[in-house]
Amino acid sequence: MDFLVNLDVDDLERAVAFYSAVFDLRVGRRLGDFAVELLGGPAPIYLLRKEAGTPASPTDDTPRRSYERHWTPLHLDFVVDDIEPAVARAIDHGARLEQPAQSHAWGRLALLADPFGHGFCLIEFLGRGYDELAR
Repeated sequence: MDFLVNLDVDDLERAVAFYSAVFDLRVGRRLGDFAVELLGGPAPIYLLRKEAGTPASPTDDTPRRSYERHWTPLHLDFVVDDIEPAVARAIDHGARLEQPAQSHAWGRLALLADPFGHGFCLIEFLGRGYDELAR
């Protein structure tokens, strides 16, 4: 089974620039003027242009899309080889640092938000990674 990652954004070109620069992704296809496929990770990321203030669902007009920092129970984790330069690169391209890299038994974790309000984490695994937690 494959899965796809879709992110709503209000500025498609700005989102392409951010995700390409920060995560070394490349444009696979442009799907009209409303979507761009980014490749280079383990799953394609589709950036979907959705205007701010539009309903998030056709069956319920609340909540409406907002590109201020928002919370959702789903977020992306990006595994990096070296967390400090990855955090700096993300910030240089418009991400907001919400929690500097902290060390855990399994590795290091930094919390950020992209320019469109989506939270994401940068993870640098150390030792055996999450296996450090397994019994």
